[in-house]
Amino acid sequence: MKRALFALAALAALSAPALADQALATAKNCMACHAVDKKLVGPSYKDVAAKYAGQKDAVNRLAVKIVKGGAGVWGPVPMPANAQVSDAEAQKLAAWVLSQK
Repeated sequence: MKRALFALAALAALSAPALADQALATAKNCMACHAVDKKLVGPSYKDVAAKYAGQKDAVNRLAVKIVKGGAGVWGPVPMPANAQVSDAEAQKLAAWVLSQK
């Protein structure tokens, strides 16, 4: 019984950060233009993670783009600046996006 409870607690601990970051993405309106596994207005988070895989500065680069916006990387539709997202939230969101497989 203790093993089952421990395994359940470990599973919850592993999935909680992912859910918390998706909740943050939803709260900050990121999910209006992006989805985890399909292109909407912007690229899917899985596509972003694949494009930046292995780049040491990817979290910082994406965090800047989240806050300041960007254009031309994924096509003609620009991503607007997100002034409502703090630098700490942008770092958390960028790390979560890059964790998508």
